[in-house]
Amino acid sequence: MTTAGMHQRRTGGVWASGWTAFAGVMMIFGGAMAIFEGIAAIAEDDVFVTTRNYTYNFSLTSWGWIHLALGVLVVAAGIALFGGAVWARVIGIALAGLSMIANFMWLPYYPVWAVVLIAVDAFVIWALCVGRSREARTG
Repeated sequence: MTTAGMHQRRTGGVWASGWTAFAGVMMIFGGAMAIFEGIAAIAEDDVFVTTRNYTYNFSLTSWGWIHLALGVLVVAAGIALFGGAVWARVIGIALAGLSMIANFMWLPYYPVWAVVLIAVDAFVIWALCVGRSREARTG
């Protein structure tokens, strides 16, 4: 085996595999959902149900822009994960963490949607943190 082949085997090669690919797909899905969430909040504030006397209260339009921008970044990072780069893992973990925080803050407006996206982000963080070590043991 050539040194280039050994290097590709150790670094994951050109394509991501296993848990990294799973995290990439889930990030693209979660980012697309955040984009739709943002568009819905920007377009029509009447769509959402707000809970009274909640600890924090924000403008839905500003939250819509935050979710839209964060969703675009999450989708871009999810696509970058398929290259197998380490920087994409680090950015993916950071963006999934930010997305979890944003969705936690989104709970009073759409609780079920927010909980689903928090779970997706938790799976992404888990897959990106353990993916490299599990892939190395099986490879």
